[in-house]
Amino acid sequence: MPRKVHQSSIRKALINLIMLITAICLSLSISISTYLSVKEQKQLIVSKLVILAEIVAFDAGKSVFEDDRETEEKRLKYFEKTPLVKNIHVYSIEQASQKPVFFISFNAKKTPPVPLRIDSIEELKTPRITHEDIELIKPIFHNEKLVGHVYMRGSLESLDDYIKQKIVVDILLTLLILVVVYFIAINVQKRIARPIERLSMLLQDVSKNHNYDVRAPVTDVKEISALSNSLNIMLTRTQKQLTRHEKDKEEIKQLNQGLEEKVNQRTIALREANQELLSTLERMHQYQTQIVENEKMASLGQMVAGVAHEVNTPIGLGITSSTLLRDKLADLQISFDDKKLTSNQLKRFIDDGIENLDLIYRNLNRAADLISTFKKVAVIQDDDVTTYINIHKLITDVLTSISSELEEKKPVININCATDLTVESKSEPLQQVLIQLITNSLLHGFVGNENNEIQFDVELTGKKLTIIYSDNGQGVDKKIKHRIFDPFVTSKRGQGASGLGMHLVYNLVTQALGGHILIDLEKKRGARFIITIP
Repeated sequence: MPRKVHQSSIRKALINLIMLITAICLSLSISISTYLSVKEQKQLIVSKLVILAEIVAFDAGKSVFEDDRETEEKRLKYFEKTPLVKNIHVYSIEQASQKPVFFISFNAKKTPPVPLRIDSIEELKTPRITHEDIELIKPIFHNEKLVGHVYMRGSLESLDDYIKQKIVVDILLTLLILVVVYFIAINVQKRIARPIERLSMLLQDVSKNHNYDVRAPVTDVKEISALSNSLNIMLTRTQKQLTRHEKDKEEIKQLNQGLEEKVNQRTIALREANQELLSTLERMHQYQTQIVENEKMASLGQMVAGVAHEVNTPIGLGITSSTLLRDKLADLQISFDDKKLTSNQLKRFIDDGIENLDLIYRNLNRAADLISTFKKVAVIQDDDVTTYINIHKLITDVLTSISSELEEKKPVININCATDLTVESKSEPLQQVLIQLITNSLLHGFVGNENNEIQFDVELTGKKLTIIYSDNGQGVDKKIKHRIFDPFVTSKRGQGASGLGMHLVYNLVTQALGGHILIDLEKKRGARFIITIP
């Protein structure tokens, strides 16, 4: 199910975009303006406080020199009308120690006194600005001689009031600008969105009613006008194409009428010939069905015989061993009940029981293995992952893994394959195929252990890998050569061979590897198999 796509209108998108850009620009502009204004206002307050401190220092020079505290105290009271000044300290220089001492102070109404700043004279020569106030100290000179210092603390309340007023003004101005921009955005989106809506309605009419005579109007927006012109050209061409199509359809209709008469004449002649062919094909189909059924029954009989023989043998041995074990157990029970049971008799029963149980276990395992192999033949579970395989190395590894089996027949093995030949396929099924072919040669092909040969001829042609496996053994019996890949087909029935090996090879090649395998029916000596893998 396709995922639902969120859709939005041009009207809403335009208004949101314009309002967003305006809001961002206003925020940046107001923030920068407020920052600069606050910085400038703070600098003005600092400058004003510095000037006032210098005035106080200039006026206090004579009073400090003459130790006239009363005059200086009256002068400082005039600062009660100056909201900026909160505290003033005047320090004089003691003649004996040349150290500053308290001379007089001033505290504004409702302002608590502040501690003396005698220890901070050097530090406060440069104004110190905190979150709430400004502090500074200026020297007092009389006749160009340092006679004392003036400490002054000013309040930043006026700066806070200024910031609040500016924020209120900025908010009101921002709202006003946003309202104006909103109405401007509505006008802009109407100018752009309405022509697009008209074009959309026109296209819906064309799509629904197939009305190709309509034309898109020209607007005062350049891009939309270009779109309208292109749409009008397309509608004109479509209309001409439809007219031409109707004309061609009429001509074809006339031609079809003439052709129908000819076809009717030919049909009558063909009908008579086909009737005879149908009768012949029906007889051939009956013969073919009969042949297929005969082949199926023959293969089924062969398979049933193979399954019955291979499964019955281990099961029969298991039944015989279990019956024998039961008889011995009955004898042991009788001796036990008669209280004649001897240790030798018990030991002999244990030894015989172990031997019989081992025989049962081996035969049941043999039956289980046979059934497992039969299941693999019926349905191959192919979970192998496709990888890059070096074919020469794969053949070499297979020969190494079964070197103990090769020792008995000692075949000479020739590998005609490039050492750097690499293909993309599944290694596990290919290994099983090669192992099974070699095992068949060792078990069925070679009689003695001399002059035995196995040969691999590998060639890559385009995107197909061809592996030709051949040996110089006694070959495949003519009776089963055409059925070599059928299940339970073997020349050594009753000699330990199940007849499932070559059928497993066929399923691995065709199903797991997606290829083909053939047996060379013309080869006189030995066996030769041709495997083609994509």
